[in-house]
Amino acid sequence: MHAAAALPARFASAPRLARAEPGTGTPSLAIADVVAHRAYLVRFAARRLRDPVLAEDAVHDVFEAVLSGRASFGGRAALRSWLTAVLKNKIVDALRRSPAHESLDGDDDGASSEGARNVACPHPGPDEIAEQRQRLARTLAGIEALPRGLRDAMRMRVLDEQPTGEVCRELGISEENLFVRVHRARKHLLS
Repeated sequence: MHAAAALPARFASAPRLARAEPGTGTPSLAIADVVAHRAYLVRFAARRLRDPVLAEDAVHDVFEAVLSGRASFGGRAALRSWLTAVLKNKIVDALRRSPAHESLDGDDDGASSEGARNVACPHPGPDEIAEQRQRLARTLAGIEALPRGLRDAMRMRVLDEQPTGEVCRELGISEENLFVRVHRARKHLLS
């Protein structure tokens, strides 16, 4: 099914945004062609910005740039790829406009009279460190309990981070077999 077929009738006879220049191979572009990608672009922006309103604004900025001629489609890539590239730049612009850090000086939210706020430490606390150590100990014990072939592949490739070719030579197996062994070892550890 053609993407423009699902568009409202008002776009059926939409004007062209860019005219094909004779002999240049530059494609012409209809508004309907651009609008057909709107839902995809909004989803893409929402995943990146984690805010549906900002996502809509970014897509609007893309359409505004395309319609005003500030962004010109040269036909060197697929239309969706080109629109996505323009959107990525608009997302970067939106992120640059948003404040990166919250001020610690204000009394906006009823902070103490000194203006200090409780700021969480980004480093794990003692309880989290103990939990991580226990999880690591369980994982290492699980690796040691694996059958020899899976254990050796897992230890050499994942824990020791040896190159694939070196592990294959040492174990006398093919690359595909190494990947299968590591996959099986991980599945076994997760069960």
